[in-house]
Amino acid sequence: WLCLAIWALSWILLYKTSFGLRLRACGEHPSAVASAGINVHHMRYFGVAMSGALAGLGGSVILITYSGEFSGTVAGLGFLSIAALIFGQWKPLGILGATFFFGIATTIANVSQVIPSLAVIPPVFFKVFPYVATLIALVLFSKNSAAPKASGEPF
Repeated sequence: WLCLAIWALSWILLYKTSFGLRLRACGEHPSAVASAGINVHHMRYFGVAMSGALAGLGGSVILITYSGEFSGTVAGLGFLSIAALIFGQWKPLGILGATFFFGIATTIANVSQVIPSLAVIPPVFFKVFPYVATLIALVLFSKNSAAPKASGEPF
């Protein structure tokens, strides 16, 4: 539930406030934002700081795996998170849908041996299923996904 609350707050911040409009504009057209008198460096610094904080919060899941009970459950999730960003077309609602899609694929892989009709299929197939589903989704939908125009360009 905490993840959904953070997602909702980030969506409201990015799409329903003037601050979010400025922050998104700094990723698309920083020179236009600077000509409007907004400090692009401060806005980008805030964006990087917030993304780092959220990545750190997501990385705290890795700490849970050290308890022993959840060992190995986060292998490959960095790849899936980048794929969710691209598959979700860099928009919070799309990313939420993409993470649910990948979560369902991972859940199918985890419970495959418990369901009698799926138990006849070799378990190796289900271990690679989330990653194959990710690759297929990216091949089909990544052409429409475009990063912010000024992403990665110094200002």
